[in-house]
Amino acid sequence: MLIVKLGGSLYHSAELKSWLTLLSQYAENDSVVIVPGGGPFADMVRQSQALHKFDDQHAHHMALLAMAQYGLLLHALQPAAITINTPAEAPIRGQLAIWLPDDQLLQADELKQSWDITSDSLALWFTQQHAQSKLILIKCAPVTTGDIHVLSENSIIDRGFQALFQQHPVETYVVHYQQLNDFPDGGVVLR
Repeated sequence: MLIVKLGGSLYHSAELKSWLTLLSQYAENDSVVIVPGGGPFADMVRQSQALHKFDDQHAHHMALLAMAQYGLLLHALQPAAITINTPAEAPIRGQLAIWLPDDQLLQADELKQSWDITSDSLALWFTQQHAQSKLILIKCAPVTTGDIHVLSENSIIDRGFQALFQQHPVETYVVHYQQLNDFPDGGVVLR
């Protein structure tokens, strides 16, 4: 199975629809799960937390809902995809799925409820639930190294990714959003 995190930073890009088309075509021969970023919906959570000064636990829950909102937008753009709420609902070969994380994710003890865990780490966690799966992170930021620590320090991936990756490494690549031709076997390998 291939898990692809489509970052919320692609929200304004012309390439977003191209990625959805490419993933749909790829899913004809494999099973593909799209993990949505939070995009402008998560930005609103950040603004709300800054304004109203509430705790990270509530912000984390709201950010999960933001991912689900972005996922619904992706589904509206690619209605042939199915939507799923948990890793147990993974698609069969020949299906494209969009993960809409729900409240069950709040029970995962290994996922700290803070801004250290964003859709990057959640995509990694989802991949870790499925043996023989590969993760591809589609990013707007250019990536020249696969060093997870450096990427985290430069805010290209979240701060929780490294610890989660070290617990259970999975085959992971980062592909720049404008390099659709690098999919699925190109990009920078994370280590």
